[in-house]
Amino acid sequence: MLDESRVQALAKLARIKLEDIEIPALTAQLSQILVLVEQMNAVDTSGVEPLAHPLDLVARLRADVVTETDQRERLQACAPDVAQGYFLVPRVLD
Repeated sequence: MLDESRVQALAKLARIKLEDIEIPALTAQLSQILVLVEQMNAVDTSGVEPLAHPLDLVARLRADVVTETDQRERLQACAPDVAQGYFLVPRVLD
């Protein structure tokens, strides 16, 4: 169970500003979450196979083919500065 001083310390570490009126409710909510986590940790899962996904689904894949034509020159026509197919931008850092 969390106490209010621990919640205030956690909020400070997380750089979250809490009003004094929010702390009791947040303390209760976080305590309930921790109780739930403890209940979940108590479950014996030694015989359970880990899953990547709870449903046995297969992703539909599409063919890996080019579907668009090269439009680089048309897209770069309005650029202020282009060289060797790349957009040139002003240097920001020296």
